[in-house]
Amino acid sequence: MKTKSTLFSAIFFLMISIGFAQKKKAEINIINGKVTISKYHSYDELNKKSKGDLLNLYIERIEVIVNILPNIAFATNPNVTMASLGIPETKENKKALEQNREASSKYFESTVAYQKTILPYSDTDDLIAAILFYEETLKSLHTYNDYKND
Repeated sequence: MKTKSTLFSAIFFLMISIGFAQKKKAEINIINGKVTISKYHSYDELNKKSKGDLLNLYIERIEVIVNILPNIAFATNPNVTMASLGIPETKENKKALEQNREASSKYFESTVAYQKTILPYSDTDDLIAAILFYEETLKSLHTYNDYKND
């Protein structure tokens, strides 16, 4: 009888400890959100598009730039985590990363609202030039590692 109660107690405590065990949260990526564009364009391709399409392309490029450039010293792709960079995953560091994400999201939302209101008044050639400039900036991210002394 004593062995049954001991065995029952051991199983009971084992089940309790499994039920209350802390689950490790998934690692948080440094870069969050849209990080690529679907296509790079030439001047001639953009010149054939409507102004509405150009506005959408412009905003899409801004989104990618807002998600990547502020974090370029850490990463240029979305699969990099604090742990992979050797940054301690402390409560303070996680909070700082989350605050940065929220600030980026709010910035992008307010920028898009502004762009949708004001950008339609821009000159089409200036809009095309800006899109091409943003695309060249995004292309240059592919050569970012060339500047590192690894």
